[in-house]
Amino acid sequence: MSIMQDSREATMLGRRSDGTPVRRPLSPHLQVYDMMQMTSALSIAGRITGVVWGGGALFLVWWLMAAAAGPGAFGAVQWFASSFVGLVFLFGVSAAAWFHTLNGIRHLAWDAGHGYDIPTTYRTGRWVLVGTAVATVITWIIAIAAWAA
Repeated sequence: MSIMQDSREATMLGRRSDGTPVRRPLSPHLQVYDMMQMTSALSIAGRITGVVWGGGALFLVWWLMAAAAGPGAFGAVQWFASSFVGLVFLFGVSAAAWFHTLNGIRHLAWDAGHGYDIPTTYRTGRWVLVGTAVATVITWIIAIAAWAA
């Protein structure tokens, strides 16, 4: 009887349908990933921006329901949206929207079989980050100009 060095090894042992033993691979987890690596960071950021998008969708539903409910409810949502916390939230949602969109376009290119080599992966990752920053700033310049007019 062997003593396992790692308790996770028990989950690696299994049997094929014919009964022969097989060792299953372990999926890597957060301990394995280098968070400063471009591919890992953008993958995690893609998931986070998806969650932020969900928060933005909930805000949109709140805003639409308040518009349908009447001036009092709509005024409350508008007050929140124009508060410091609301503006930071809306800025975050707009940045998440641009990141998620641009990163999605990058993934579409991967789905078509383009850009898998490491230099291209890093280059397109930088494009996504720069594009997110530029598009978010342009969006807010337009929004502030429209709000001030």
